[in-house]
Amino acid sequence: MTAQQILETPDLIEAGMAGDEVRRRMHGVKTTFVRVFEIHVEAPPHALPPRTDAGEFRIVGRPASLAAAAAAVRAAVSLATGRPVTGFTVDALQSIGPLEAVGRVLRDAGLTAVAQLPIDRLADASAAASALRGSGLEIHTITIEDLADDPAQRLDICQRVRQLQHTSGGFKAFAPLPRVLSTTKPTTGYDDVKQIALARVVVDNVPSIQVDWALYGPKMAQVALTVGADDVDNVSAVDPGILGTRRSPLEEIRTNIKAAALEPSERNGLFAPR
Repeated sequence: MTAQQILETPDLIEAGMAGDEVRRRMHGVKTTFVRVFEIHVEAPPHALPPRTDAGEFRIVGRPASLAAAAAAVRAAVSLATGRPVTGFTVDALQSIGPLEAVGRVLRDAGLTAVAQLPIDRLADASAAASALRGSGLEIHTITIEDLADDPAQRLDICQRVRQLQHTSGGFKAFAPLPRVLSTTKPTTGYDDVKQIALARVVVDNVPSIQVDWALYGPKMAQVALTVGADDVDNVSAVDPGILGTRRSPLEEIRTNIKAAALEPSERNGLFAPR
């Protein structure tokens, strides 16, 4: 099934099967996930909550300055005790200085990788990626902040991601669902399923199609895994301890993946097995 046919068909099952076929050809039934402990750039905690087990410590929020960003990285590194520290979006770092210089400061502070490259927020995504990689930092995930209803624009964004990987390389995942959810005109489950399938068929040079567990929830994540996605991001690293072991975040994500007849495999923030 071609990308255009996925956009045009009213048959979600047919569209989903096209995405799943590519996913299984690339990954079989293996499905990765990562438990993330988020640290806001303006308020790093002094200690970890009880029952925290993270494969990635991720700094979120837009830093007011390079000094603030570096301070947050150092605080995160002290909490992470050797586990990967990622953080920020490329456009947020672009707002506080030249990317290569910013990247060097944050790398020296202990940052392992920039968390996300929002392709629709950058005038020249390839140049931005090159500058950060020149500083010694990796960028693993391409994201989308806003996504229009127009099918042509949805296809165009996937083609841009494919071209970015072709020219720059090094990206491990593409998260094709928007990170900014409109309260007046939200996406529908129908749109989201087709977008996942479309992304897997078009962006076949990026290893993983990713869905955000915290943003889209267990039900949408599970459906996404059956229509092209193979990686689940942002599973909680903190177990509140109030629902018992079988309802812990770790067991919930494992059960969710197994219920879709897939094989769960935990990874860390560097996309390496944990």
